[in-house]
Amino acid sequence: MTAEYSKALDTSLNGLAWPDWLERLAEATDADGYAESLGGCHAAIFVEQKPTLLVSFEQFESIRVLSPEAQPLGWHLAKALGWSHLCLACQGETWFREGRVYGYFDRLVDDGFFEEFDQVIFYGAGACGYAAAAFSVAAPGARVLAIQPQATLDPRMTEWDDRFRAMRRTDFATRYGYAPDMLDAADAAFVLYDPDIELDAMHAALFARSNVTRFRMRFMGPRLDRGLLRMNLLLRILAQLSGGKLSELALARLYRARREDVPYLKSALGRLEDDGRLRLVARMAGHVMRTTPGPRFRRSLRAAYQQAAELGLEMPPNPEA
Repeated sequence: MTAEYSKALDTSLNGLAWPDWLERLAEATDADGYAESLGGCHAAIFVEQKPTLLVSFEQFESIRVLSPEAQPLGWHLAKALGWSHLCLACQGETWFREGRVYGYFDRLVDDGFFEEFDQVIFYGAGACGYAAAAFSVAAPGARVLAIQPQATLDPRMTEWDDRFRAMRRTDFATRYGYAPDMLDAADAAFVLYDPDIELDAMHAALFARSNVTRFRMRFMGPRLDRGLLRMNLLLRILAQLSGGKLSELALARLYRARREDVPYLKSALGRLEDDGRLRLVARMAGHVMRTTPGPRFRRSLRAAYQQAAELGLEMPPNPEA
């Protein structure tokens, strides 16, 4: 890693509004890359460190939440893995449906930009996951990791998704439009989602392709990407994707980390309580308390035994007895 690259990745951008943030990025990447505005709501930020290129799609508002330095998430991933990084950033939820973004990717293709790298990996979550899948067509043979992506918001295809009504007039039918079709040229793609979020699961079903692996991650909630970061899994998933080792089995093994993740455990316990499965509530709360004692699990354990006693249900031995 060059000294200039390391310096860029150490730059703090905290507290800056969108225009100032882009200006500071341009200064930080001047030696080994660039920051280019693509209209009022989009920008491209590139830092070079061959031979692998990570292309991440990120929302400015999320960047400021996820990074204390307000740096693109891809900077942290690229720094750890020694990769080059191209960040497509947006202000607001735009799904990157903008002519200047299309033109930028057209220019990269015409210049043979992606051909300069041994490997190209596209990454994004939610609306950015849609974009990662859709724009991956610009780099045939790329690998893609899309977390909870939408396939399209064209109401003719997904009128059942009422979460993003303001985007229904946006063109999703022309260039870089229907994300599942744009993956046809990818070497491999992985779509991660929580099946308990019904609309996310319905979008994931539209990605059924021979080169796409869809992996269910239950009880992770609507911000699955933040859960993977919290469990230190995102970097490992991308590294395995790069090495050609990522598979459904590999993801299942990595996902075992959830067994020690307190927010996940609370989410799973809450589902058992909602379903009235008192024996499983007691077993799970008792198991967690042996390694991660806390008031949430203690309350659930005691409430389960109290309800079971009132209903006359047989229960396993109470670990607090």
